[in-house]
Amino acid sequence: MQLKYLAEISAGHPFRGKIPESPGSGVVAVQMKDASVLVGVNWAECIETEPTGRRDDCLQVGDILVAARGNHNYAVLIDNTLAKTGKQAIAAPQFFIVRSTSSQLLPDYLCWYLNQPPSQRYFELNAEGTYTKAIKRNALEEIPIAVPDLARQQAIAGIANTLRQEQRVLEQLRRNGEQMLAAIANQLAADQHTALSNTI
Repeated sequence: MQLKYLAEISAGHPFRGKIPESPGSGVVAVQMKDASVLVGVNWAECIETEPTGRRDDCLQVGDILVAARGNHNYAVLIDNTLAKTGKQAIAAPQFFIVRSTSSQLLPDYLCWYLNQPPSQRYFELNAEGTYTKAIKRNALEEIPIAVPDLARQQAIAGIANTLRQEQRVLEQLRRNGEQMLAAIANQLAADQHTALSNTI
């Protein structure tokens, strides 16, 4: 079934040019640099801003951000961590916002499906542009979505969430290892410098 029959799709907030910073506004803007498939939205990195014009486009838990531009049209779920920020959030114009309207479609599952090879192949085939690829709204609306029963959706989403958690742990271990080796290298270089200085 095409996505347009399962969800509402809207564009991110229509900022003109660079998103202005406005500390203390209580509204954060999610930009592409703030979101990834592995981590989700890194709320700590989102800048506070003062939206202009329409104010009916605040993100809700369960919304899905789909990167409209770039070589990877990834999808990121807005989960319960949004509520913990105590702030409202809006999406940058480089995102589409997908909000499920079907009781038979779980947002967690839909987000997972949009990141899978069948969806990614669809995005590649339907992207436009020579240097900067982009997906238009009608292309996103017409993407076919497989909708199994809710129990199967829950099982798939659960497995996907567990895998992401494991990947995050592995990524943190990799970073810790790199930092440890860098510290060792720095110490060895410092020791060598000290030794050379003592011989002069």
